[in-house]
Amino acid sequence: MSQAYTTVEDWKMFCDAFEKFSEMVTSLRSSQSQQSDHGQIEQFLDIEGRELLRRLLQGYLDHRTETEPDWGHLEGHDHIIRTHRRQGTQRHLETLFGDVIVSRRSYGADGVESRFALAAQLNLPPDKYSDGLRQRLAQDVAVMSYDEALDRLDQTTGGHIPKRQSEQVVVKVAQDFESFYETRQAQEGEASQDLLVLSTDCKGIVMRPEDLREATRKAAQRAEPKLKTRLSPGEKRQRKRMATVASIYSVAPYVRSPESIMSSNQDDQAPRPQVENKRVWASVEREPQRVIDELFDEALRRDPDRQRQWVVLVDGDRHQFARIQAAAARCEASVVVVIDFIHGLEYLWKAARAFHPGDDEGAEAWVQARALKVLQGQARAVARGMRLSATLRQLSAAKREAVDTCADYLLNRQSCLRYDWFLEHGLPIATGVIEGACRHLVQDRMDLTGARWRLKSAEAVLKLRSLRSSGDFEAYWRFHKQQELQRHHISRYAECLFLEAA
Repeated sequence: MSQAYTTVEDWKMFCDAFEKFSEMVTSLRSSQSQQSDHGQIEQFLDIEGRELLRRLLQGYLDHRTETEPDWGHLEGHDHIIRTHRRQGTQRHLETLFGDVIVSRRSYGADGVESRFALAAQLNLPPDKYSDGLRQRLAQDVAVMSYDEALDRLDQTTGGHIPKRQSEQVVVKVAQDFESFYETRQAQEGEASQDLLVLSTDCKGIVMRPEDLREATRKAAQRAEPKLKTRLSPGEKRQRKRMATVASIYSVAPYVRSPESIMSSNQDDQAPRPQVENKRVWASVEREPQRVIDELFDEALRRDPDRQRQWVVLVDGDRHQFARIQAAAARCEASVVVVIDFIHGLEYLWKAARAFHPGDDEGAEAWVQARALKVLQGQARAVARGMRLSATLRQLSAAKREAVDTCADYLLNRQSCLRYDWFLEHGLPIATGVIEGACRHLVQDRMDLTGARWRLKSAEAVLKLRSLRSSGDFEAYWRFHKQQELQRHHISRYAECLFLEAA
């Protein structure tokens, strides 16, 4: 129930707000306003309303100062009892509505840092930027450049954060990402018997030279481009650091036949089951093995008894296999590793062009026939057949290379190309989810023209985008605020009885 204010003394902290409200009403009733259209009035209320809200917030803070209890003394985490009290210690707070001043009582002792009970009750940040301003900045920076986010902040709020400070704020906002998901480890698993699909991939981010991984930085230093204005074929800029992207979701089995996959008519096929409980994330700072371990930890949380079918979708990179095997062994989990079928088609197309140079229709027919056989579980036969054909046709060494590369791919990865079995059991065979995550989490935001990232800033933005994409931002924000309270306030006191009273 709201508190009743009955005397002038009760209202004095809000006099400035009442004055501003009266000014706005007078302006709305003026003859000049009667000539305005509704858009002009909207703009007036938007701008002047921020000042009204700022004064209301200031009044509220003044009221908290006026009614702050005198605790007599406070004991810090250092067990020093602070008995020296001083009223009216001020600090500025930049908010969504503008700058306000917080006055609070300080508790101190000789030679030690003071403590502020009201600051803890209000959960004030260590810097000057309010909770609302930080949240708005974090949400905007996750989807647009810093310059655009700060411009939007200036246009739509009464607050302002300089560029350098904004980058620091975003890093601080994202610092509880791992802790947030670790708290979910104790939660119950999913009540589902659907397939549990894990997938991982990598995507490069252009970095400042000092934040490249050691091997890439040394390669960049050794590189001597042949041309000054562009790269020659086969040359790399050596300026990217790879971000590891992970995704996990549940999906019902979807049984298909090899012929239906290759059919051009998809209209008469049963609708695909919807992906459920999808989570995606990426890290450019942590090592790939750690991200993959986190992926398997999330799978273990969802299926602690390991009773569901775990499917790992990959693109065939040999380093991925080793990391996945290590993570699966650590979790004592049995997994089915599936190589993306589309990835294999690229090898077939390169071989097809060696057999049918300049004949697109012939190459397409060749690929379709071999792709169907691969889907039918005949990868070994396809590899042997193309090698024999290359020998009989006496292909040149250059053309033969593409054929042998494709054949090696099919032979060396047979255990992950059992598409006949995969389709019969309803397993997915394409990495569309992880490719979409690479594009959405990394490329769409991190590849903005001219962007060169510092490591901490890039990692923070990836975390924020991951939270948004997984639908966890609001839950994370509540967790982050609690962590901030613990980090900056509760941990600094022997006891926080005043927080319980608040």
